Amino acid sequence: MKEKIKVFLDSDLLEKYLLGTATKQEEFQCERYIAMYPEVRETFDELQENLEEFAKMHALKSPEGLKEKIIARIRAENSGRKKFFKYAIAASFAALMFAGASYFFWDQNQNLQEQNTIVTNEIKDLKENMKQQLEDVRNQFIVLNNPQTRKLNVKGNQKAKDLKAVAYINPVKKLSYINVSKLPNLPESQVFQMWAEVNGEMVNLGVISEASDKEKLVALPYAENAVGYITIEPQGGNETPTVENIVANIKY
Repeated sequence: MKEKIKVFLDSDLLEKYLLGTATKQEEFQCERYIAMYPEVRETFDELQENLEEFAKMHALKSPEGLKEKIIARIRAENSGRKKFFKYAIAASFAALMFAGASYFFWDQNQNLQEQNTIVTNEIKDLKENMKQQLEDVRNQFIVLNNPQTRKLNVKGNQKAKDLKAVAYINPVKKLSYINVSKLPNLPESQVFQMWAEVNGEMVNLGVISEASDKEKLVALPYAENAVGYITIEPQGGNETPTVENIVANIKY
């Protein structure tokens, strides 16, 4: 019986149940195990608390100015309708002004359509960004709470003795993240940059900013026998890593 419970806890069914991605059959199994076995209930409560903390830490904010743009769009549309009605009445009494008024209305309509397209695209981009961020938060939650995740402590070499980071590798879910918790001071002309060698191809993961947010996880491309690097590069970053300036290796 204990082996049965262990197999259940080693799976990701509880995470899926909490995140609403489980099937009906999986939901029924989770609810039955939570009700029957205290250790499962205890694990479920702990995961639930962790998820609540994650939600608070990664609360998404709407882009600045979006509310004002939407309000401006509504006002512009209402204003456009009023102007159209006003000039339409005038046009019925002044046939000579019809051509000019028609062009004016057409131009107003074009402007409204352009504004509508801009706001619609911004809302679409916002939804896509939120979707990606929520997916990333979900993956982070799974990696940090799944018992099959390996935790690797990463330290810098002689060129960056104070560098400290932790990599989280989950071979089952094929997810990898790294948290750079401490960076040594560099001259203003230099920066730290992260790389990953995946299937023989070097992937640029970008410049590492000052480690002010110790809760931030950076996604690493996952592959069998992949290797990550941290290098010192000129300000602004480099297109290819400077091999002699490698200060840390991450094998995962």
